[in-house]
Amino acid sequence: MDQAQCLPVDGRLELDNNRSERAIKPFVIGRKNWLFANTPQGARSSATIYSLVETAKENGLNPLTYLTYLFEQLPNIDAKDPQALDRLLPWSDPVQARCRVPAKPTRPA
Repeated sequence: MDQAQCLPVDGRLELDNNRSERAIKPFVIGRKNWLFANTPQGARSSATIYSLVETAKENGLNPLTYLTYLFEQLPNIDAKDPQALDRLLPWSDPVQARCRVPAKPTRPA
């Protein structure tokens, strides 16, 4: 079967790659910004922060609220508690309760 013939049969297939291109746009912008990292350590630090921000977005969190929460909580965690870092992960219940982006209200039809 020709691949183009699958499109009318399966409505889940998209005709373009706009969603994919939007998903990688932050990486393209970041790649340009990373050219200005002066040292390898600076580049690693930028990549770490970028990774935290993108992970927060993917988990429906407000990145600024999440980073603020992390900077408030990290100095106070018990390093000997194996669950301490788990409670700071973006999918944990306490983080979701504090940092989740509120759902947009739906308009009546």
